[in-house]
Amino acid sequence: MIAAAGICGGLVLWGVGLGMRTAQVLLLGAWVLVPMVVMAGTELLRRTAPRTALIVGTVALITDQFTTGSVATVLMYTDVMYAAVLYGTPASARRIPRITGFVTVAMTVGFSAWLQTVDSLLIGLATGLVTFGPATTGALVRNHRDAAEAARLRARQTALLAEIDRTQAVTAERSRMARELHDMVANHLSAIAIHSTAALSLDDERTSRDALGVIRENSVAGLAEMRRLIGLLREGDTEREPAAAPTLEALDTLVDQARTNGASSGLGFTLTDRRDTAAAQGAGPGGALPAPVELAAYRIVQESLTNALKHAVPGTVAVELGLTDRTLDVRVTSPFGDRPGPRAPGSGAGLVGMRERIALLDGVFEAGPVASTGGAGRVWVVRAELPVGAAASAGEGDGTR
Repeated sequence: MIAAAGICGGLVLWGVGLGMRTAQVLLLGAWVLVPMVVMAGTELLRRTAPRTALIVGTVALITDQFTTGSVATVLMYTDVMYAAVLYGTPASARRIPRITGFVTVAMTVGFSAWLQTVDSLLIGLATGLVTFGPATTGALVRNHRDAAEAARLRARQTALLAEIDRTQAVTAERSRMARELHDMVANHLSAIAIHSTAALSLDDERTSRDALGVIRENSVAGLAEMRRLIGLLREGDTEREPAAAPTLEALDTLVDQARTNGASSGLGFTLTDRRDTAAAQGAGPGGALPAPVELAAYRIVQESLTNALKHAVPGTVAVELGLTDRTLDVRVTSPFGDRPGPRAPGSGAGLVGMRERIALLDGVFEAGPVASTGGAGRVWVVRAELPVGAAASAGEGDGTR
């Protein structure tokens, strides 16, 4: 469209006899149309090949100076110069304004020294209007365009990072919810599975009644834990007081419950808490432990007791707690071997959850079979070291969020 408009305008000017010069012209008549047509052709290349268009257009403009001249040719050349800066390479966009500025100054100084008249300044002004003006305009437009593109790119990157952060937050929250659900319910469901299997396999009315009692007790406790978790997850339930997270003070109740659930499997449970002794001797902190540490330690003991109910052979399951000035040590040992009788299936999610809890607090976690100290058989040992410094407070939440 620009090329067609340029040719039509040039033909009209040539038809009415309007030219830019009448004296000292080498090529008269229709020769003025040749550079005009060539310049119109360069307009077709202004976006696809701006450098080539500028070179050919410069040659056509120089040729036009030997004819009567056409305003259409000059105007199309200014557009070609503008397009060369706007659509050319970054290097061309930097060089062209400098070159045209140098040419403008050189033309002004050169013709002023040659003609030594004030009118010679008009030649420099015309050169600047035709070359330097369009080049600087193209540079300004290109800078604004690049700035807008950079802003759009930053906006897309920000949106992408926000989506990544949201996805990671959702994944982390789902993982935390899965750990809480598993730790709260798996213990009760494991006891229900073990005792229901025992009640079905043994034809003894007393044993069946005892098993049904344990099943009912664990069912009620499991439902209570489920209601608590659902209450925490329910949106908009801001009037309800958040349920308190379990602490290590409730380990006695947890061990007593495990002792009741494991009686039919020949399991005994002991709890050895050396925290008070360590604090009295100055080896541990005098204040309360951080809430994330207490919650993680409680869940580790709870999951270890659940695994013992499902997999341990008859024997004693020992829970030991120790405290130093830097760490809370948790150790749970249970007899390890081939277990006869009913057992609940496991998925391995418990060990994964415990390992994730310790990793969130930058602690140390180990789990696996080892040889017993007495040399008779093997035991399964779960050991965790939880930091109790200020950094631990910034780890996993207290379970009431």
